[in-house]
Amino acid sequence: MNPLIYLSGYPECVQVQVRGLIEQDRLGALLQGKYGQTHAVRNDKALFDYTVELKDRYMRKAEPLNKVVFDKKFQVVRHALGTHTTVSRVQGSRLKASREIRIASVFRDAPAEFLKMIVVHELAHLKEREHNKPFYQLCTHMAPDYHQLEFDLRLYLTHLECASSHRLALS
Repeated sequence: MNPLIYLSGYPECVQVQVRGLIEQDRLGALLQGKYGQTHAVRNDKALFDYTVELKDRYMRKAEPLNKVVFDKKFQVVRHALGTHTTVSRVQGSRLKASREIRIASVFRDAPAEFLKMIVVHELAHLKEREHNKPFYQLCTHMAPDYHQLEFDLRLYLTHLECASSHRLALS
């Protein structure tokens, strides 16, 4: 049986349940029933506006964002689902910082709740670099069901991987 890479940190009993859902071909239907709605964020401008709106609602004092984009180059397995960067450049006698968030393009077609979870996660990194207690407190402040969304997102990514593996096996 293939390892469940997105669920490797979860107890074996959880992984056994997920494998059962995969074998019964029920994981996709379960997620579709729970998260049927996609979002209207289809391009980089809409993603920027969506992210800034969340930032302004929950993190008014955080530094402004310069760029938020869907990144086609992300390979979800090897890289994170999104990144946040601060690029510092010298302009005259000043140091100017540019803050960017890049979201894996797989979230362009994902359910709305998963896009929100990734954006919340990357926004929280503006204040907290590490995945520590204050980081997760900030995430749950912006999305009270953050931990459930993170788990369900891992199920969604597992489902996508299983579906693509199945397509490759049929070719």
